[in-house]
Amino acid sequence: MATANGSSKGSFEVPKVEVRFTKLFIDGKFVDAVSGKTFETRDPRTGEVIASIAEGDKADVDLAVKAAREAFDNGPWPRMTGYERGRILHRFADLIDEHVEELAALDTVDAGKLFAVGKARDIPGAAHLLRYYAGAADKVHGATLKMAQRMHGYTLKEPVGVVGHIVPWNYPTTMFFFKVGPALAAGCAVVVKPAEQTPLSALFYAHLAREAGVPAGVLNVVPGFGPTAGAAVAAHMDVDKVSFTGSTEVGRLVMRAAAESNLKPVSLELGGKSPVIVFDDADLDMAVNLVNFATYTNKGEICVAGTRIYVQEGIYDEFVKKAAELASKSVVGDPFNPSVSQGPQVDKDQYEKVLRYIDIGKREGATLVTGGKPCGDKGYYIEPTIFTDVKDDMTIAQDEIFGPVMALMKFKTVEEVIQKANNTRYGLAAGIVTKNIDVANTVSRSIRAGAIWINCYFAFDPDAPFGGYKMSGFGKDMGMDALDKYLQTKTVVTPLYNTPWL
Repeated sequence: MATANGSSKGSFEVPKVEVRFTKLFIDGKFVDAVSGKTFETRDPRTGEVIASIAEGDKADVDLAVKAAREAFDNGPWPRMTGYERGRILHRFADLIDEHVEELAALDTVDAGKLFAVGKARDIPGAAHLLRYYAGAADKVHGATLKMAQRMHGYTLKEPVGVVGHIVPWNYPTTMFFFKVGPALAAGCAVVVKPAEQTPLSALFYAHLAREAGVPAGVLNVVPGFGPTAGAAVAAHMDVDKVSFTGSTEVGRLVMRAAAESNLKPVSLELGGKSPVIVFDDADLDMAVNLVNFATYTNKGEICVAGTRIYVQEGIYDEFVKKAAELASKSVVGDPFNPSVSQGPQVDKDQYEKVLRYIDIGKREGATLVTGGKPCGDKGYYIEPTIFTDVKDDMTIAQDEIFGPVMALMKFKTVEEVIQKANNTRYGLAAGIVTKNIDVANTVSRSIRAGAIWINCYFAFDPDAPFGGYKMSGFGKDMGMDALDKYLQTKTVVTPLYNTPWL
């Protein structure tokens, strides 16, 4: 396994990263926090400070919500035709395309994400998703009602109002547009609280939105901390809806704050402990590569990571051998290096949390096959890790680790593995690897999770709704389901007199 600077794979060029926006974005302007306070955002490659960011709190959230409320109640955005909103969102997407490299570099230095993946997937994917909702903005329709009385009835779909978005640090760009794209297309005004670990790209997107012609007050970005800025968004009496992606524990706090304030509706995308089930008939090499991809993508910092791996007994031993060989070949290092396959964990806290879980796995009796150690002399790098002899009740099989840790388990029958796969408080995603369509159908319909991927993984698409079951939350991102999340239905009825038909 390469060292954490990836030097064994040759030299590479690190692009110059310029941090252009460090202030709050409220009512179309970059402003200091009311308190004047700032906080540091750090580069997980080294632990060094990248920039000082204005630290928003309740006073700043109040100003952002006031601006959003004015923009929604009296501004042009919700009163435009969907076609006009769509044209502005298309311009926004075009501007993202023009700044792909700069945006990818910001997410690399802020979150430790692979630069090549950001350029090829994350940033273009955000523009793609934004165009999807730009195209949907003029296709929001109500229905004509066939009423039992002599009345004409119809429904209107109206924007819900001011929306608070609290987004996580693992996919700063993707999660920003999961939330902002459909909300803006629906005609809402939004206040975004990016994660304190990764505020840089969100502030850049605020700048691009302004350049695209999104009116002042429609998109506001308030960096800050969860207990202050995030809590203020969730509890605000003038926020009409809140959408949160993050941990189950914080999701509870968001729901409580919404209930205790103005009973605003909430959508939550929370934790996951997704199973990947590999059957005896699977192509072994394909399955090993797919499981490696499912577990270690984005250094395991992904809510749908496939980290509970169930392999049928007929191929289990060979699978373990090949999986360990593949993991041990992984190049962990600087995410700007195109030869690197895994960058650093997002920050010191997450790095230490993952290492604690690895220690717990060893203490509880799981067998460490490969990895399990920090690597490099600076930064937050951890080797890809595989445990075998994992029992379903072990901590590493039940808790979301959010790091590069795979738990391998053996099973015999379809019925057994369905029970095992469902033995979790989460229900976000699952993978199935088999050539038998009957097995694929049976298992996919039996697992209680919001996304099932058969012979593939991370099969996200703008048209495919994504969200969880059980304690993984509720409400969908992507697809038309997400647009509907930011709309409410109004019924309009008027009497009919002397009508020739009903």
